[in-house]
Amino acid sequence: MEFIKLKRKIAIVGGGPSALFMYKRLIESGFNHFEVEIFEKNNNLGSGMPYSPLGANIEHVTNVSDNEIPKIVTSISEWIHTAPKNLLEKFKICPDNFSEYKVLPRLFFGHYLTAQFELLQQSAVSKSIYTQVHYGTTVTDIDYDKRSKEICIKTSDSISQFDDVIICTGHNWPIRYEGKIKGYYDAPYPPSKLAKQFNHSVAIRGSSLTAIDAIRTLARSNGCFYKNDNDVLEFRSDENSPEFKIIMHSRNGLLPAVRFHLEDSHLNSDSILTEEEILLHRKKNDGFLSLDFLFQKNFKDAFIEKDYEFYKSIKDLSIEEFVDKMMDLRERIEPFLLLKAEYVQAEKSIKRHESIYWKEMLAVLSFAMNHPAKYLSAEDIQRLQKVLMPLISLVIAFVPQESCSELLALHQAGILQIVSVGEDSVVEPVIEGGIKYKLYGDHDKENIFYYETFIDCIGQPHLSYEDFPFKSMRDRKIITPATFRFKSTEIAKSTLDAASCIVTEDSNHNYYLRASGIAINDNYQIIDQYGAYIKNVYIMAVPYISGFNPDYSGLDFCEAASLRIVQSIFAEV
Repeated sequence: MEFIKLKRKIAIVGGGPSALFMYKRLIESGFNHFEVEIFEKNNNLGSGMPYSPLGANIEHVTNVSDNEIPKIVTSISEWIHTAPKNLLEKFKICPDNFSEYKVLPRLFFGHYLTAQFELLQQSAVSKSIYTQVHYGTTVTDIDYDKRSKEICIKTSDSISQFDDVIICTGHNWPIRYEGKIKGYYDAPYPPSKLAKQFNHSVAIRGSSLTAIDAIRTLARSNGCFYKNDNDVLEFRSDENSPEFKIIMHSRNGLLPAVRFHLEDSHLNSDSILTEEEILLHRKKNDGFLSLDFLFQKNFKDAFIEKDYEFYKSIKDLSIEEFVDKMMDLRERIEPFLLLKAEYVQAEKSIKRHESIYWKEMLAVLSFAMNHPAKYLSAEDIQRLQKVLMPLISLVIAFVPQESCSELLALHQAGILQIVSVGEDSVVEPVIEGGIKYKLYGDHDKENIFYYETFIDCIGQPHLSYEDFPFKSMRDRKIITPATFRFKSTEIAKSTLDAASCIVTEDSNHNYYLRASGIAINDNYQIIDQYGAYIKNVYIMAVPYISGFNPDYSGLDFCEAASLRIVQSIFAEV
């Protein structure tokens, strides 16, 4: 017993995919002088929100395939040969004709992740690494003692001390009006709540994968899909929902792009900048990382060898000009015609195992700039958010072909429509139920549309410093808001007058733009009020670090962040 007490105590708060990768890194670290406790509010590990009934129904599919998933313990193509027979039958998966290039039912993928966690737990036992899992346990607070360097984790019925903690709490959609305003849904999750009939027009805000999740669930509860004589998917409304419609409200009336074959399935590329190159650039640039430099090195230059004709067409374009060029095509073509064309293009890409290279490199750019984004200037982070990210979020959504077929069938049946909205559109809850959607057209003309049912589907929101769930860390200023320093005092002062931005000035007359989420360093350690990092408190919960990590790269992010964290934890060893 005395030997166990001397072991390093590591806590993982949350038990979803990010916790899975973190646990994998710990178990495979080569050390065993530690023990792990996992706090999971639900009753299973691995699946988290996206791959459990909290985030998916049977109709929802992943937007990645087996060959695109970072290695955990076994691949899916290996695991299905040992998976329970009734599970394979439920999801109509046959091991003998399984393709590693096809997407999967999300709930099935959740079972796979749970099984991977179990394999890692077995490995931990063989390596004499003690693991305790607290199922059905919500962490109500985390406190940190600067003197003892110990972390205190509080639940409803216990208080425990740890040497290290990794916050892996995953997705979180704050509830604002749901339950108070009839017909108002702050998010489409869990999707089971939408599995009912709506004999009226349903308003959806957003056109992300989150919106597509909602649409697929709504459609099944208000009609059915079937193949016609030409083997084309069609939709028929239920006789009890003759007035059922879905009105998707999308920024500039755009739909996301369709999933295609990735040449490099894990968003890594030999062409992206190394940490040494980034550091050298920052030394020459007053500590800043230039967004234009990133765009040149991590995107444009990649085409010199791969697609020189494309390179010639973009080599002299600024970020703004490139985005305008790409957006112009999307905005000129009717969105469902473009979706159909991209569907055909993506089908060829997957069948031939040929990438649509500019789209793939845009995904690589997004992933590669995620980690060093904290070194951008305030001016560049605003350019990234307002100019580049809207294009990236459309192009790298990777909508599965199956989902596209259903969107096209719904549109062809006159059920699904898309409405273009601007940044000035307003959703106003109505006390009696439903919402008013206020849209502004030419000459600021206001158009108001009433909807009995409204579903907010803009995806995972970037949560603020004030949203951080562990009160003691906020009260003690163990955490601080993420901020970006301005290069230009003039631009900072002009931004200071904008009511939507928070700009502060320090004692050296430097100006900072406040971003969403909290500040972290390169190892995902939190930063306190004095600008010092807390050595043994780490965070992988993307909604709370989105200011410094603007790209949501799913499992690729989990793999990359967990490596940095485990290297930091065992750095002294």
